[in-house]
Order: sequence, then C-alpha cells, then structure tokens
Amino acid sequence: MTDPQTVPASVAMLRVIESWGVDHIYGYPGGSFNSTMAALDAEQARLKYIQIRHEQVGALAASADAKLTGKIAVAFGSAGPGATNLITGLYDAREDHAPVLALIGQVPSTNMNYNYFQEFAENPMFADVAVYNRLVMTPESLPYVVDKAIREAYKHRGVAVVVIPNDFGYVQIPDTPYTSVSPTDRKSRPLPEATDEEVDHVLELIAQAKRPVIHVGRGIGAGGEQLVELSKKLQVPLVLTGLTKGLVPDDYEGNLGYANRAAMKAADEIFAVADLVIALGADFPFANLVYRTHPFKFVQIDIDEAQFGRHHFLDYGVWSDATSFVTKALARSTASAPSPYFQAAVAANHNWREYLTALSERPSDPLEFEAVYKQINRIAEPDAVFSIDVGDNIINAFRFLNLTPKNKWTISALFASMGYGLPGAIAGKLSFPDRQVFNISGDGAFSMVMQDLITEKKYQLPVINIITSNASLNFIKSEQDDIDMVQHSGIFIEDQDFAKIAAAMGVESVTVTKSADLPAAFDQALAVTRAGRPFLIDTKITDKRGLPVEELQLAIEDGQLIETVSPSYNANHTLAKPRDLAEFFAQYDGQRLRPLTDFFAEYNVTL
Repeated sequence: MTDPQTVPASVAMLRVIESWGVDHIYGYPGGSFNSTMAALDAEQARLKYIQIRHEQVGALAASADAKLTGKIAVAFGSAGPGATNLITGLYDAREDHAPVLALIGQVPSTNMNYNYFQEFAENPMFADVAVYNRLVMTPESLPYVVDKAIREAYKHRGVAVVVIPNDFGYVQIPDTPYTSVSPTDRKSRPLPEATDEEVDHVLELIAQAKRPVIHVGRGIGAGGEQLVELSKKLQVPLVLTGLTKGLVPDDYEGNLGYANRAAMKAADEIFAVADLVIALGADFPFANLVYRTHPFKFVQIDIDEAQFGRHHFLDYGVWSDATSFVTKALARSTASAPSPYFQAAVAANHNWREYLTALSERPSDPLEFEAVYKQINRIAEPDAVFSIDVGDNIINAFRFLNLTPKNKWTISALFASMGYGLPGAIAGKLSFPDRQVFNISGDGAFSMVMQDLITEKKYQLPVINIITSNASLNFIKSEQDDIDMVQHSGIFIEDQDFAKIAAAMGVESVTVTKSADLPAAFDQALAVTRAGRPFLIDTKITDKRGLPVEELQLAIEDGQLIETVSPSYNANHTLAKPRDLAEFFAQYDGQRLRPLTDFFAEYNVTL
C-alpha cells in the first residue's frame, strides 16, 4: 500500500483561502509566522503576498478591500506586537461590517505555556473584535478551521481570527480538498419585502405629515433613481447618511445632502423642523445629536429588524429591503400636489449648492481646500476609486467630491481611524487594477502611515496621493472652537515636506501652495500614474474651517420658525462670536446664503 499524498498544513490552509477567490494577502513577517511565509512562497503563483511596513496598514487595507469588493480579505501578524498592531484595522472592519480574516502567529506548540519569547494568550485579546476566534489545536485541523472562519466572517459580516502555532504549518497532512466552497455561496440571499398594508400605512403617515423627510442610508443600494422618482412624486425631500454618497444623484434638487457635522446646510435645517422622519436602510451613528433635538414621528425601514428602535423611539417599523419598499411605494402611491414645504427645501438646497460652487471656482493664494477638490473632480475618471482619510477631508469630500454609482469609494466610517487613506488606496488598486485610484489624506492622518508609501513604490501601484497639509489637526481644532477653552490645545503639528519624503522613497511628487499651480500638478499626476507609477501632491492649504452648519439652531415658537446660531459656537476664548446669522455666514464668505426662515416665508409654508 502506498502512502497517501501529503502537503504542508500551511499550504493546505492557503489553498483554502485561494478557493474563496482571494488573490492577495497583507502582512509582515515574524519568526512565529515562518511556516506560513514558507507556504506563501510555495503558493506565490496563485496568491500574491503584499509586504506592508506596519501590520495596522495591512489590517486597514484588508478592511478596505472587503468594503470595496464585498469579498473576504486577509491580513496577518506574527505573535506579540505583530498581533497587537492588527487591532485598529480589525475594529474598523468590525464597525463597518466588512468580512476580514486575520491570521495570527503563535509560538510553536512545544513552547506554549513556558513563558516563551513573544508568547501570550492572543485569543482573549481578539474576543471583542471577532465573530469567530479560534486557536488551532492540531496541524490537520488548520485548513478546516480557516475554511470555517471564512464562512463565519461572511455570515456575520465581520472579523474572523485564527491563531496558528508556528510548528503546525510545517507538518505534512493528507492532500485532500479542505474547502467547503460551493455554487450556493454565489447565490443572492433573499431579502425581506414589505406587505401592501405596511407600505400603505407609511404612505398614509406621509400624507398626514406637514414636514416629512426621508433619511436615506446605504441600504438603498442600486435604488437611488427610483427613490428620486418617489421623492418627486410624494414631494418629500431626502437627507442622506454619509455612506450613501454617490447612490442618490447629487444633482437631484430634492437631495439635500447630509445631516450633523459633515453636512449640508439645507439638510440640517430641514431635519431640525421635520415632523416625520423615515429612516430608509439607514444606520446613523450621530442619531443622539440629530434625532433628539425635537419630537417627531419616526418610521424605520430596514432589512435587519434588530435595528428597530436603535436610534429613536419607534412609531412604526417595516422589515424590508429599502429598494423593494421604494418600488412598491411607487406602484401604490398617487402623486401629491406641489408642496410649499418641498419647494422651500429645494430653494434652500439651491442656495447652498450655489455657495459651494462659488467657493470652488474662486482662485486662492494662499491655497484653500475647495480648489484642490475642483482639480480632483477635473481629472477623475468616471469609475475612479477614492480612499478618503479621517478628518476635514470627510466633510470636504461629502461637500465637494463628485461621486456616482460608477465610482468606488471607502472611508473608515464608524471607527474613524486616522491613517485609513493610504491603506485603502493600496487595496483599491490591488482589487481594481484597471481603475484610477486616489488617496486623499490630511497631513496628520498621512503621517501615521506614510512609511507605506514605499509599498506603492514596491508594487508599482499608480495611486494619486493628495495630501492636504495645514500643520493642524483641523477637525479637532474645529471641535475646540466650540468648547469653553482658554485656547486651542494640542492640535497644531509640525509641518513636513511630504514631496521630499516621497522623493526619498522614489515616488515622484510636487508641492503646491496656490491654486494657479494646481492644474499643472494634477496633469503631472495623470501622466505619471498613466505610466504605471504612484504620484504624490502635497497641497499646502490654510487651516480655515468649513462653514459649520451644525451650529445652526431652529425651533418653532408660536407658529413661527426661529433660526439662530448655537451659543456654543466659537466658545473658545481666542475666537470672536458673530452677532447674528448674517455675520455668521459672512465669516465663511457666505454673504449670499439665506436662512431657511426666508424660504419658508417666501413659499408660505404653514407650520
């Protein structure tokens, strides 16, 4: 009798990962992971190892990969610090419901429990972040456990962790199929649908409301155009959560934009006076700041009924896919008469959008951020991929970046981890090699991960890196503007010459300080990246604050709409307070901005 064919357990494990469609994996070597490193060398024709320079970057890149593609992504770290460095990226994946597999090195099983070098109990550390968290107990079970981990990550849309004693990977095990991949995995899952009675009841609530608004989340998926049709038909304005950007056309006049801080003026104003809020496929982490400002009826439509009442007391819940609900509502509704309320909302939106356009079109010297976004929009291809880092660039991207359903874009949405932009761009280029990819990062965020610019260079990833440098943690600076502090604290950072740093890594680059020089810099970025090389533009912008629409306060008193500026605005003792709304708008070059009260009066909106 001949011996059966065998294979190293680590190779069998990687073949399982390959069977799930994974073609690249992020990590940094360590002694406790050498058995898997040997397997990666053996499998290099089928699985590309991406050598990042910090495990956090690898985990963030894997999270971005999963968010951009919907597919499982993989990162690894060795025992001890390699493992702990993964945590930030894994929490990002958990919070944004991204399927990620983390492979964790462990000292050889023969040295475990001997206080061996870099040995520690790793599974407890990952207990909170992971939906599946296992220590491999035998070499033969290694590929099985990894297969199971991937299934659990998909099922729960979260992080699966597998800790691997290093010696197990070398052991020869039977070369048999360990993967459980099947055609069933490619099926679309059935989604709940609303009943006729549920849709009719929501339509009745809309008809009874004076000031309804639909708060749209990314659950709308591909149904943005249908939602626009419903909005027009029922005369109900739309307010979006941030992750919905690009799913509902920006140029639809009833799309008021975003609420809270990374917001549009008309969206915050209308939300503040709504008497019916319909949350449509929306998970809004800032609900306690926006939903609690005044009483209103609350309807929630969601595919996950466990979300009902999570952000507000529930008046009516509909367990349904958002797009199928909209489709049925279109079929079962009748057109509403033109609404003064809707017309006023649209007029306020036009006023705000004209303001944003004016800011983008004007020259600036010293350089301001709006001109940078104008150039991004000019050179961006229709299906470009954007990775946007945490900070002011989130607000500015929501306001100024043109996105459509053809684009892919990713942010650290709920965990909001600084340093996300560069890893996300690396992931974007690896997963979509034929698309144009942008990394948009502030100087504070980019500084955290800039060593991995060399990863773009090593793998010749033609990413356009745009650094908005103002020597300030400006997002936090703006928060401190509105706190009763003697002065700003801890938010000014040392400026750096990112173009020279990039050049030292072999990445072509340029520094820009005024808007007149931006077109040439962006044209150069196009030429270099089209030739297959990464490029960096260090834009030295001012640290001005974008208009903080969240500081507008609205209330209905004795049948009248009152709009004021929050008393907390510019509470920092280094800043001047405006005397009225006009002066508030003028501080941000918004002399032509008008309060919502003007539009309600103009269109005779009854309260």
